[in-house]
Amino acid sequence: MTEAVDEFEFFLEKEWSDGFPVVTPTEARVARMLAGTRRGPDEPVGNIPPAMAPATVRTVAVHALMAGCRPEYLPVVLGGIELMLREEFNLNGVQGTMHGVAPLMVVNGPYAQKIGLHGGNGCFGPGFRANASIGRAIRLMLLNLGGGIAGIGSATVFASPLRYTACLTENTERSPWETLAVSRGYAPDDNVITCAMVESPRLCYDDVSEEPERLLTGIADSMTALSSWNMHVRSDMVVAMSPEQATICAGAGLSRADVHGKLCAMAGRTVRDLKRGGNWRRERALKINVDPDNDDQFVPTIKDPRDLHLIVAGGWGPLTAVCHGWGGGSRAVHGTYEV
Repeated sequence: MTEAVDEFEFFLEKEWSDGFPVVTPTEARVARMLAGTRRGPDEPVGNIPPAMAPATVRTVAVHALMAGCRPEYLPVVLGGIELMLREEFNLNGVQGTMHGVAPLMVVNGPYAQKIGLHGGNGCFGPGFRANASIGRAIRLMLLNLGGGIAGIGSATVFASPLRYTACLTENTERSPWETLAVSRGYAPDDNVITCAMVESPRLCYDDVSEEPERLLTGIADSMTALSSWNMHVRSDMVVAMSPEQATICAGAGLSRADVHGKLCAMAGRTVRDLKRGGNWRRERALKINVDPDNDDQFVPTIKDPRDLHLIVAGGWGPLTAVCHGWGGGSRAVHGTYEV
């Protein structure tokens, strides 16, 4: 008598997962998942690098199902993977990198609220199905279709927790400002995804500052590090201010654009500092128009204001999360998606 196949062990033994059990994609379950979109199952979505296996709406649905998504999450998964396949995002480069960055999705608009994407307490962590499963669906496709497996298609030395899942929304209920999407010209009722290649968040704790200048000085310092790629090349960065710290700034009359501008101006190091260690190379300095012989020259962390993605997220508390970027030539992407 043939021993029954354990469906969960089957997928884990095939390395068709991220190390956790997946939902078995039966035909009936896939059909239910496909009901979450009006798009045809055979519609091509794109080829996932570096293996370049083709993704269709159906294969995206299969991975969304495996990750634990509900059918109504499928439009966000489709929108996210399509954005990531844009040439300027350089998904091929980050799939093979030694770094541990991951494509973080910031989802804005009414549909994010409708499906329960979370932007409050613990939004970077566990406990929220939409956040966890949408980000996980992306990662499963990068592994299974793209071949971005550590030691095989990826040279990542450590990876990071963001390589399990990386998806959140903003805390619009407690934010004093417009969303990231609205700041870029989208309407409040547009459904928008922003994707940026970043490291796991570094927490900046400040329960002392009661006015913006002191508060932003600490955050700006957290945005700099001798070994951060942001200091040596043009790279994206996500700064997620808690509603409490954003409210300190807003209460002093600062708009979101004001804080964005101040952080761009304040965060940085001198050439003298950068020479002490980390990623400093003379040729890198020249590429970003820095004089390697001028020890007093200030080198801004943010080389282009478009690369700083300032959001308000998390619960009420004296923290800001700073996600440093990647040095491999990725540009953040954003756009609307079909629901």
